[in-house]
Amino acid sequence: MRLLNASADTTSASPRLTLSMASTPAEVREVQRLRYKVFIEGMGLTALANDERLDKDEYDTYCDHLIVRDSTTLKVVGTYRVLSPQAARKAGGFYSEQEFDLGRLDHLRDRIAEAGRACIHPKYRSGAVIMMLWAGIAAFMQKEKCTYLIGCASISLADGGHNAAALYHAIAETNLAPAEYRVKPHLPFPVAVREAGHNPAIPPLIRGYLRSGAWICGEPAWDPDFHSADLFMMLPLAKLDSRYARHYLKDGVKDGAKDDSKEDAPA
Repeated sequence: MRLLNASADTTSASPRLTLSMASTPAEVREVQRLRYKVFIEGMGLTALANDERLDKDEYDTYCDHLIVRDSTTLKVVGTYRVLSPQAARKAGGFYSEQEFDLGRLDHLRDRIAEAGRACIHPKYRSGAVIMMLWAGIAAFMQKEKCTYLIGCASISLADGGHNAAALYHAIAETNLAPAEYRVKPHLPFPVAVREAGHNPAIPPLIRGYLRSGAWICGEPAWDPDFHSADLFMMLPLAKLDSRYARHYLKDGVKDGAKDDSKEDAPA
């Protein structure tokens, strides 16, 4: 199902991009192949390597998969998967519940959409792809009548976790959710015992969430498989920054967009 088209300026070297929802098993495998290349090969996660060279789990069956494709090469260059409330019930819960106790959010389940496995090919990370994916998520939420977006956002522990600790404390000062929206990690990452006295580097996905108006809903969980500290992010659409609301919820991504967006794009 095609959601929109984005065409490049003919005088530009930027690629033409299209956004669609995966509609065949073959397209889902394309998504899984890109995720494998970026997550497992790109991050050196040899313990997760497999002969199929696909990054997949049981949630892929229940999720809808947004795809950004380079219409010149026809390759999938970006993807995000989204889970509706109805699909979450069929799956036995949200993916995030593997890492967090979401008990305080039980009364909101029918209004929550979950996004995850954001993945962009390294050559397409200048901004346009993630903006198209966010517009696709916004359209999905409107279609499903969801008013809250949740998802896990990862921070690498390659430095021993010092950046993760510093980043958590910095974000908690300004973007910590009210108590009634807090969640608890099943396997907490011990932020209190890490040196946090430096200016943290902010991963693009987390920066995009924060610029949109999202909260973090408590301390991070430790994901030993991906060697990361994962923050539970929550974006009530009522809090969506007005700039992004105008862009995503009304106009979407306009025809004529090309891969030249810069730092202001959510990522």
